[in-house]
Amino acid sequence: MESLIIFDCDGVLVDSETLTTAVEAQMLTELGYPHTVQDIVDRFMGRSAAEVAGLLEAMMGPELASRFDADSTARIHQSFDSSLNVVAGIPALLDALDDAGVRTCVASSGSHTKMRRTLGLTGLYTRFEGRIYSATEVPRGKPAPDIFLHAAASEGVPAEECVVIEDSVNGVLAARAAGMRVLGFGGGLSEPSALQAAGAEVFDHMEQVWPLLGGEPVQSSMSADSASSDSTRPSRNSDRRTSAAPSS
Repeated sequence: MESLIIFDCDGVLVDSETLTTAVEAQMLTELGYPHTVQDIVDRFMGRSAAEVAGLLEAMMGPELASRFDADSTARIHQSFDSSLNVVAGIPALLDALDDAGVRTCVASSGSHTKMRRTLGLTGLYTRFEGRIYSATEVPRGKPAPDIFLHAAASEGVPAEECVVIEDSVNGVLAARAAGMRVLGFGGGLSEPSALQAAGAEVFDHMEQVWPLLGGEPVQSSMSADSASSDSTRPSRNSDRRTSAAPSS
């Protein structure tokens, strides 16, 4: 079994992508730039905030893009506060990894501020605290490999001994470029065939991950709602030293 499991955050640990893409598609359409949820997935999902900002500025100009960012962020936060859940099966998977002594961390295109909010609301922050890495720490976002190489180096694990769990094509491409094995979550918003074409081993439910890693099947019938109530179990990984998270 590989030495380090690197989790993407949005859409893998927490079901934030569904909420975010719905808000962004609606607001862009309201502003006169018609977008479906699939358009948002195809154009923006998995990219860093800086890259998304650049794409929006090119589309609507810097002033309107800045206003859209502020307004959409406020609306997304409201949606998170009322509706954000842990992805079904994640607590059981983390328990299995922890019990087996397998190290874990998070590497996301999102900022530390965003992850403190999403992981905090769902009770997962304490399970990964001190082992959370953001694309804001590296020169290039996904699909460049920088964030995953940074996470592996910070954890002191060679890239070839890491497995990445991703839900976006850009994330899969980044992990493959880093020389890492990738498990692609086909139960999210990305087309499973697109994840596979990018180089992922595709699975549909988190219960399937542990067997893919060589462990015994994880039995879990938890829904996303019930999973969040069991997500705060302390992790044995929590005392491992890594770089401190910046304030934003």
